Formats: sequence, C-alpha cells, structure tokens
Amino acid sequence: MDYYGPMVLNLRFRNVALSAAITASALTVWAQPGAQQPAPGSASPMASNPALDAELFYEIFLGELSARMGDPGAGYALLLEAARRSGDGQLYQRAADIALQSRSGDYALAAAMAWKAAQPESREANRYVLQILIALNRIGETPALLRQELAQAPARAKASTLAALPQLYGRASDKALAAKVVGEALTDELTHPATGPIAWVSLGRLRLAAGDKAGALEAARSAQHLDNANEGAARLGLELMEDNVPQAEPLVMQTLAGQPVPELRMAYARVLLGLQRLPDAARQLEAVTRSKPEMAEPWLVLASLQYQDNRLPEAEKSLQRYIEMASAGGSDPSRERGLTQAYLLYAQIAEKKKDYTAAEGWLRRIDNVEEVFSAQSRRASLLARQGKLAEARALLRGLPGTSPDDRRMKLAAEVQLLRDLKMYRQAYEVQVELVALAPEDADLVYDQAMLAEKAGQLDTMEQLLRQLIARQPQHHHAYNALGYSFAERGVKLDEAKQLILKALELAPGDPFITDSLGWVEFRLGNAAEARRHLEAAYRTRPDVEIGAHLGEVLWSLGDRDAARKIWREAQRVNPDNETLKETLARLGVAL
Repeated sequence: MDYYGPMVLNLRFRNVALSAAITASALTVWAQPGAQQPAPGSASPMASNPALDAELFYEIFLGELSARMGDPGAGYALLLEAARRSGDGQLYQRAADIALQSRSGDYALAAAMAWKAAQPESREANRYVLQILIALNRIGETPALLRQELAQAPARAKASTLAALPQLYGRASDKALAAKVVGEALTDELTHPATGPIAWVSLGRLRLAAGDKAGALEAARSAQHLDNANEGAARLGLELMEDNVPQAEPLVMQTLAGQPVPELRMAYARVLLGLQRLPDAARQLEAVTRSKPEMAEPWLVLASLQYQDNRLPEAEKSLQRYIEMASAGGSDPSRERGLTQAYLLYAQIAEKKKDYTAAEGWLRRIDNVEEVFSAQSRRASLLARQGKLAEARALLRGLPGTSPDDRRMKLAAEVQLLRDLKMYRQAYEVQVELVALAPEDADLVYDQAMLAEKAGQLDTMEQLLRQLIARQPQHHHAYNALGYSFAERGVKLDEAKQLILKALELAPGDPFITDSLGWVEFRLGNAAEARRHLEAAYRTRPDVEIGAHLGEVLWSLGDRDAARKIWREAQRVNPDNETLKETLARLGVAL
C-alpha cells in the first residue's frame, strides 16, 4: 500500500468530519491506564532480533520526527508499519493518534482495525475501533464492539461504562439508530439486577435524545421496577417532565418518598418552577431547607417565590439566611451572582413597600460589573414609581455601551419599564425603535404585535402577526396569538379555531395553545369540549390565566365549587393577574 502519497493528499484536501478533539474527548470517555505493557515474563517483540530492534528503533524515530516536523502522513505510515512488524499495541495506538490529530478518520480507523486484528482480545484496541466508528457515524457497525467492551469491563467499572453510553453515542447523527444499537448490545445488562437500572437509564436517555419519549418513559419505569429507589430513574423522569411528559412525575415522587439526596428534591423544584407550578415548587424548597438548612441556593429560590406570593416578611427571612451563607462562602463566582440576585430581590421588596431609600441602599451593594445593567434597570424602576418617569427613561438610555447589542438591551429595558407601568402605547413606540434595529428578529416583531394589542391597536396587531406567519410559517406563537385574540373578542371564531389548531400541530401538547383551543371552543358554545381541553392544559401547566379560563367554564356548567377552588389556587399564585381579576369582576365572584 502506498501510504505516503494518498495519505498526504487526504490530509491536505479531504474534509473528514472528525476533529482532533476526539483524541482528548471521545477516546477518553472511559478513562483507562495508558500504555499497554508486555505480559509478565514475555519477551519484547524486538528483543529476539537485534537487527530488527535497531531497524524498528530507527523507523519509530523517523516516524515520530516526521509527525512532529509537519508530515503526519509519513509519520503515520512509518509507525503503522513498525506496529505491524512488531505487533506492539503502543505503536498501533500512536499511529491512530497521529491520524486523529490530523483529522483523518479513515486512516485512524485503519490503524485501529489493524491493531484489533493483531490483538483481538485487546480491550484498548476494541475501544479505539468502537469510538472511531461512532465518531465517523458508522453506528451500525458497533454492537459487537460494544458488547465486547461491556464484557471486558471490570465489575467495579461496569456502572461508569454504562453511564457513559449517552455521552459516547451522543455524537451520532442518527439518534434513533444509536438508541436501537445500544438497546441490542445491552440485552444481557438490562435484565441483570446489578446493572439493569443504570443500563435502562442510559438507554432511556438515548431514546429521549432520539425524540422517543414513550420509549424513554418505558426505560425509566423499567429502571425503577428493578430498583424503586433508583435516583437515575428519577432524574430521567425529571428530564421527561421538562420535555412535557407529565406521566413521568410518579417516577420522581416514588424516589422522593424515600430518603433522597436534597439535590434531587432541588432539581425537582427547578423543574416545577419551569412548569410554573409555583406552589408545588415552594413546598419542595421548604422541604429542602428543613432537611439541609446549610444548603444556600434553596433559600434564594424560596425567597423569590415568597416574594411573588406577597409573603414579604418570609421572603426577607429567607434572603437573610441566604446572604449569611453566601457571604461566608468566599469569592466563588456563583455565590457572587447569587448575592447580586439577593440584593436585587431585597430592593424589589423595599420598592413594593414603597421604601425607596432602602431599595437604593440594596442596589448600592451591587458591585458585580456583569450585573450593573440589572441594578440600573431597577434604579430606573424606583425613579418611575416615584413619579420621575422622564429621569428613569433617561437613566436607561444613558447607560454605557454603544454597540448594537448594547442599544438593543437598553431599549428592551425601557420597554419592560413602560410595560410594568402599563403604559402600553409608549412601550409600543419604543418597541418600534427596537424592531428597527433588528427587523428580521421574529421574536421582537411578535412582541411588537402583543404590545400593539395592549395599546388597543388591534388592526396593527393582526397585520404584524399575519406578516410574521407569512415570513415564518413555523412560528406557532403567531398562529396562537392571532387565534386567541379573535377568540377573546368573539370575532372570526372559525378562523380562530383553525389558527389555534395549526399552532397545536406545530407545537403538540403545548398547554398554552391547548388553553387557547379550550377558550375558542367555549366561545363557540362547546362548553363540555372546552372543559376537556382546559383541564388537560391546567394539569400540565397550572398557570393563572389557564385557571381563570377553566374556572369560568366550570362556572358556566354549574360546577361552582370546583370553579372557586381553581380560582383560589390561581389567586394564591398571582392575585394581581389582570385576566383573573377581570373574570371575577365580570362574573361578580368574591373569593
């Protein structure tokens, strides 16, 4: 074989989708001792022939020199030839490494395959072939290699080997094939009591990466069936909950019923926060602070929830606990960011109590350069609430920074300030300036349409949303917003339903779009169908506005106790929500 010419041409001109980082990452997913050594008592392949020894030494020296002098093709060829003549695993590995560093996956594979052919029982050779095939996206060729790796892994390392599979196969472009191949290779591991739980969890993560939520849920359940306190199954359940699979929550609850580590309960609380299940999240955070009061982060998150629930004295106590612990934690950047958030929250509490002097005092404590913008935005809010709106807006516009990103941030902060003050017309005008800086930004145009609606410019809102749909036919929020606006006003109801169904087709299971569908059905006179959709949406995401809609539908159906219960839940989350207040006032309901 002519290594020199083809190899050099390949390195210079062929674009192989394999980075040199494989050597440092993919090939070290499973950390192992480095060099292979001859078996005890065995002779070196070079020791029996002094002439061969000298020739090999020269060949190896020349190969390494060529690689270091910028001719990896020659270095690879010389080292691979030396490996073949000596049978030395270290030389095969070195040849493969040179090819990898030169971004030549095919040549790296050739060296690894030659190594495995020479030493079929070598775990290191098997691993090199396996991982290079995965990096080259030749996933279908890996099952036997993976089975050998698992069979050769020491018992003490089997768990970490199994846990590494989602990372190892994460580079595969065909995620479904990767999950299928791993599932086939894990047949024995999945049924073994010792390895089954972690094998199922790894397989579940691969299925989830492939978009197979049902398969991932089945895997998590299988893991928990083998070990009902398995933390891995619970964490996979949390990933599924984040991916809008509510059926996974019992897996989490099963583990939490035992004695889980507080970090797992904290992770559950974060997922609940993301799902807007604020009362449930608060209960989990309170449990964490009871079981591990020295854990700082839960106190800060709990304080923010207590603030949102208008429990200001409790929020201040939680903040005090957090600040005491965070201040004693040294100069860790995450603690510094947390302290900044705590000072901002303390300022918001003082602002809510109309103690503007105290609020300013908390803001002065912020010396984190990255958070200066947040502090100044808060200061602008303080000025506005004291009737100094012109000064507040001037403060925001005068913040340092002249780049396009800086200008966008400043205008966005001004829009938020005006929105908070319910000055929607002025907010819309500033949003127009913001969109002019980035007219292709669909999210900014969408926000402009929403502000146009708040400002009473309904024709403008409709025009902007229709333009956005024409420009980005996959923008499900635009379909939903336009359909919901029609439903809310009781106009174009048939078109409203079609728009919302299109949004739901683009984002299946989205609770807010399901809420819109329930609301348009109610407006069309289909109360029973509306109830079905709204109850499904509220189970997935107990949002205040969804609760307001569900309560009204229940009220119209005569189930007034259930309606009051839903409204009270919503009111505890956000008593100031405009939709909820308007609904209760219109129906003449006092809770």
